[in-house]
Amino acid sequence: MEFHHLRAFQEVARTLSFTQAGRNLHCAQSTVTAQIKSLERRIGVLLFHRRGRCPIKLTEAGVLLQEHATLILDAIECADRDVRLAAVPRPRVR
Repeated sequence: MEFHHLRAFQEVARTLSFTQAGRNLHCAQSTVTAQIKSLERRIGVLLFHRRGRCPIKLTEAGVLLQEHATLILDAIECADRDVRLAAVPRPRVR
């Protein structure tokens, strides 16, 4: 699984819209769709029920992945923040 796939998945799961997810991620809807399809191929399950123009819905596997994706993306955000804070020069105590 790749970070950008999880991020795209999380945004589609949140908005239940490939188009809106693309807008929020500042990329084309087709890019988001390709990332989700690639993720689905990689793990071998459908993550969304797609029914033409009807609203999309998470599959059972999608619900499970959403829980894990939230934990993973939160952990990455925390690690990023912690590393940035560690890089800030600290004043010397004399």
